Amino acid sequence: MFRRRESVPFSFVAEADRFRSNVTPPARERATVSQLAGRSLVGLTVVAGLVGSLILGLPALSPAQGPSHSQQTEAGQGY
Repeated sequence: MFRRRESVPFSFVAEADRFRSNVTPPARERATVSQLAGRSLVGLTVVAGLVGSLILGLPALSPAQGPSHSQQTEAGQGY
């Protein structure tokens, strides 16, 4: 046998898949010129920091070259 669901006082709640409102949300405010300038400045600062760390970090990541001249100690000379 087929059982009915519990009765709901509002038929639109029982039949609706999800709640739909007839009220539209307010439109988003456009960003001002100063806000756009601030955002772009923050973005440029982040990019400049990444590029600067890459430029300064690359020499440390490169393989070390051996010394061009050999240093000898006194113990190596046999004194």
